Amino acid sequence: MGLSTRFLHRVKDHPTGIVTVTLDASGQPHFTIHRPAAYDFPELSGADLQELTSQQPDWIYFGTLFQMSPQAKALTLELIEAIPNARRFYDVNLRENSYDAPLVNELMSHATTVKLNDQEVDTIQAMFGWSYRSLEDFCRGSAKKFGWEAVSVTRGESGCVLAVGGQYVEAKGYKVRVADTVGAGDAFAAAFVHGLGCGWSPLAIADFANRVGALVASRPGGTPRWTIEEVGGRR
Repeated sequence: MGLSTRFLHRVKDHPTGIVTVTLDASGQPHFTIHRPAAYDFPELSGADLQELTSQQPDWIYFGTLFQMSPQAKALTLELIEAIPNARRFYDVNLRENSYDAPLVNELMSHATTVKLNDQEVDTIQAMFGWSYRSLEDFCRGSAKKFGWEAVSVTRGESGCVLAVGGQYVEAKGYKVRVADTVGAGDAFAAAFVHGLGCGWSPLAIADFANRVGALVASRPGGTPRWTIEEVGGRR
């Protein structure tokens, strides 16, 4: 895919991380995560960190699962501190036995932009004793509480809601013949980041992210091939 392997390292004593995915009758995935794995033990040398910071990245993108490893979380926080001008995208992505309330709260406090799904909204509200009456209230309230510039909640085929800079929108989903939902949320998140980085309107961002997520869900595999033209264009 043309991605650099410059910062990939081999960990001698632990295997490459894998997850076993099973789909229920409706095509929804259940994940069994096998740990410890190599990604629980990341390292960056001083030279690695210097090279990364010299590139002045626009975004630092992190999720919950990786941060369950103390070594991994420490590295993420080191990067956040070393690149203070980067926007920080948190994909909540809660997985069974791979999160706890203090960790989620800490990661939300470090984020400038957050993406989660409607089920995770319910989990987080129960976890922290919140009682927002609607997704709009949740987005506005949590953005104000943590100082986020943007937050999006996905709702499967029903689309998503999005709040950016105080503006709230709801975007309808796209019905497709689902082949594999694995990777659709990540595709949505990538499109969300892209739209924010390009400065699009909230509705344009939400619609584009919905289209990309739907297209990926319509194809087998977590990273199927697709083109920008297939989602109606938008660069």
